[in-house]
Parts: sequence; structure tokens; C-alpha cells
Amino acid sequence: MNVTPLALHHAPLLHTLYAAAPGYFELLGTRVPSLSEVERDVEIALLDPRRRLELLFGPAGDLIGSLDCKRDYPEPGDLTINLLLIREDRQSQGLGRQAVRELEARVPPGTTRILASVLGDNPRGARFWERLGYTFALDARPVMTWYAKPVVAPPVQAGRKTLSLASD
Repeated sequence: MNVTPLALHHAPLLHTLYAAAPGYFELLGTRVPSLSEVERDVEIALLDPRRRLELLFGPAGDLIGSLDCKRDYPEPGDLTINLLLIREDRQSQGLGRQAVRELEARVPPGTTRILASVLGDNPRGARFWERLGYTFALDARPVMTWYAKPVVAPPVQAGRKTLSLASD
């Protein structure tokens, strides 16, 4: 999986991804955002130096998903996954699991916990995180529930690439 930091000029790609995952927006009781709404959301997200938006590409270079996470939120040492979205025609192929495992392998130094937010009433989303070893952490229904997993810091290795959540 190729992970590319999302920049403002990638907003049309993100919009295409959203259009390929209408079920997510239906679950939230909303429509797929317009391109101008996506551009505005990306622009706002990029103003937060703790936030990282990424596009996920398959081996053939096809856009398969996106990842939106924020470090030191809600607490210092937390890395919160705001959204992991895989296009509907590529779901149930292990790509979401692969994206999470790759993220877990490159968390920023000092990360002690990864949180995943599950928006709305989404039992499928909750099961996904539970299968990956995340446990229920906080009930903020009807808006969301949170799942958490402690980070076990591996020994520091020379040249090990970690997730940089600073502006690129």
C-alpha cells in the first residue's frame, strides 16, 4: 500500500473517493459532500499541525482509501484515527486492516495510545476495530463511540520511518 500525504490539490481525488463510498455518508444520514465542501474541509484540516490526511493507493496505483488522524488528541500521547475510509468496491479485502497495521508500525515517538472514532450507529465499524485488538473506550452516542489500543514502544531502530504529523 502506498501512503501519500494529502495536499489541497488532492481534494478532487478525495472527493472521488467519497463518491465511491456513499454508504458511509448514508450511515451518517447525509449526502456525499460536494467538491467545494471537500476542498474547504481539507483546507481547514491542513491548518492543524497535529492533523495528518493521507490517501491510500493500491499496488496498481489505484486510489483505495483515505486516513485522517490527529496526534496528541484528545490527550497528549494519543493518536486518534478520525476516519479510515476504504472505497466500497474494495472493502472486505483486508485493506483497512493493512492500513491500520501500517499506521501502528509508524506512530510518532511518544505515542502511548491509538484511538479510533466510530461515527453514528455503526456496528460493522465497531467490529472492525475490535477484531484489530481495540477495545471500547468511550461512549459519546449518538454522535460516536471510541475504541482504544495501547501502543507498545518497540526498540528504536536507526532509519525507522515514523509518522510525521507536522506539515510537509
